[in-house]
Amino acid sequence: MATAERTNPTAISAPVARAAARPSVQVAAPSRREFLYYIWGASIALLLGQSSAGLIWFAFPRFKEGEFGGAFAFNPEELPAVGAAPTSVPAGRFHVTRTTEGLRALYGVCTHLGCLPKWVPTNNRFECPCHGSKFQLSGTWIEGPAPRHLDRFIATVTYADGTTVETPTDGGAIPLDPERQITSIQIDTGARIIGAIHP
Repeated sequence: MATAERTNPTAISAPVARAAARPSVQVAAPSRREFLYYIWGASIALLLGQSSAGLIWFAFPRFKEGEFGGAFAFNPEELPAVGAAPTSVPAGRFHVTRTTEGLRALYGVCTHLGCLPKWVPTNNRFECPCHGSKFQLSGTWIEGPAPRHLDRFIATVTYADGTTVETPTDGGAIPLDPERQITSIQIDTGARIIGAIHP
C-alpha cells in the first residue's frame, strides 16, 4: 500500500501570509496648500540667509592694502615741502600736507555735504566747489557752511632707526625730524579722526 505524501499546508502559505501581512505604503502627492507651504518656507529661509550674510559682510568689511578703507603706503619722496601744495592721492581720497607743525593726512571730502574740495594754488587753500567752504593747508576751516575742520586719517611715520611716530588722537600734525631719514609713511584710511567743530 503506497503512502501518500502529505504536504504541510503552513509551509506553502507562510510566504503568502507574510506578503499579505506587510502593510502597503501609498505616497500621496502633496496638496496645493502643502506645496505652497514648502515653497514659502524655502523662500523665507533663503531670504533670511542672504540678509544675514549681507549683514555680516557689511559689519565686518575686509579692505586690502592700497584701497580706500585700508592702509596706503605713501612714498616719503613725494612728501611736499613745508608750505607747498599738498600731494593728492585720489585712490585713498586724501591729501598729504606739510606745515611748520608737521605732516597731516586730510580726508579729501568736505565736512558740509560731502563734496570734494580742491587745492587752489592761487589762493593757497582748499576750496569746495559746491557751497564755497574754504580750508587752510592744515585743514582748518576758514569760511563757508562747513560745520567743522577737515577730517584726518591716522598716519604712521617710520624712521631709519626703527622708531615710529603716529598722528595724535586730537588729529594734530606729526612733527617731522629733518635730521632723521624717513623710510616709510603709512596712511590708514580706515581710521578717521573727525574734525573739530569750529567756533
